[in-house]
Amino acid sequence: MTVSYRQPGVVLTDRRFTVPLDHDAPSGETIELYAREAVAADKADRDLPWLIYLQGGPGFGANRFIGQQAWLGRALKEYRVLLLDQRGTGRSTPANRQTLPLRGGPAEQADYLARFRADSIVRDCEAIRPEVTGGAPWTVLGQSFGGFCTVAYLSTAPEGLATAVITGGLPSLDAHPEDVYRAAYPRIERKVTAHYARYPQDVERARRIADHLLTHEVVLPNGYRLTVEAFQSLGILLGSGDGSHRLHYLLEDAFVRTPAGPALSDAFQEQAQGLLSYAGHPLYALVHESIYGQDGRATAWSAERVRAEFPQFDAAKALAGEGPLLFTGETVHPWVFDCDPALRPLRETAELLAARTGWTPLYDPARLAVNEVPVAAAVYHDDMYVDTDHSLRTARAIRGLRTWVTDEFEHDGVRAGGPRVLDRLLALARGEV
Repeated sequence: MTVSYRQPGVVLTDRRFTVPLDHDAPSGETIELYAREAVAADKADRDLPWLIYLQGGPGFGANRFIGQQAWLGRALKEYRVLLLDQRGTGRSTPANRQTLPLRGGPAEQADYLARFRADSIVRDCEAIRPEVTGGAPWTVLGQSFGGFCTVAYLSTAPEGLATAVITGGLPSLDAHPEDVYRAAYPRIERKVTAHYARYPQDVERARRIADHLLTHEVVLPNGYRLTVEAFQSLGILLGSGDGSHRLHYLLEDAFVRTPAGPALSDAFQEQAQGLLSYAGHPLYALVHESIYGQDGRATAWSAERVRAEFPQFDAAKALAGEGPLLFTGETVHPWVFDCDPALRPLRETAELLAARTGWTPLYDPARLAVNEVPVAAAVYHDDMYVDTDHSLRTARAIRGLRTWVTDEFEHDGVRAGGPRVLDRLLALARGEV
């Protein structure tokens, strides 16, 4: 049974689908997918082409828009839009510390989660497309990890696509996770340097907080252990357009005076736990490195191992000298499964995924080289989350792909730029500019 309802200017319909957990065993276990259909209220009775949106992450459900927010307003001018919660996220058979024990122990959980990468997401899309569109190809908009899924779509089922639009999500076709993070740390350092150039007062503020955490045990109200490494990971904010400003405001309110001396304020702790907790998106931590696994080798906590090659990120060493504390971002480390109460029960599962071998290729360079689907991609200059050089090499490897390389936006450009970004990319894909 489908349920439709209204928001300003939009008619929304809840859609549910049943797909195989393992598409290579279609008669086996199934899972449920959820998606929200959106159509402009004044076009609700019209026969419109479809656009499916694939969210960034991994691990995040589709945006919960109100009315025609952000890019959705532009899309609704000509499409019906399907906002898909990818498997394991949102309302699509969510995978978290509460539900995963239904699978059994850590080994069973890891085997289950190995089927939550881009290849399975693409096959989900193809499984539901006939029911949604009647078999017609649709346009895909892939943001960040959703762009990775889009490139996998072009590699395995291009016949399902009328057009492909990618924002901040052109992956390397062949990089091992080590290569991804070896490129990431210098990029992150540049973002931190730019932040301190904008807010030089934050150098001392960050050092003071880090020093406090090295000498005090701090447990946030939700049970999160705030270590210095966890504090550094707040640098993930620096990859978004307003992230530097948000980090600045967080740091300036860090301490209050108490009878026992300076302490991290309740306000700071409340904000920090909201930024650090994986309770709403545990898959991000669990499968993050596996989205890069393709050559059969274990990912083996690549971000943690590669970090050792960049000693400037060591907080204790930074505080022993006079240099600034460097934040990190877009990396997942084993210690987070000790710090975060939403992840602690899944520590062994995460270890098994990190040790897993046999990851199969996600992309087909030969097929991409003869691509016939119109494709356009926004590549953000010095994107903190996705390496620009990797993206441009991939852009050259996909026949007919047109890029818009810009420093006007950060990684969240499709949110910040909204209709203008989508309008530009659709025009590029169609050869109109």
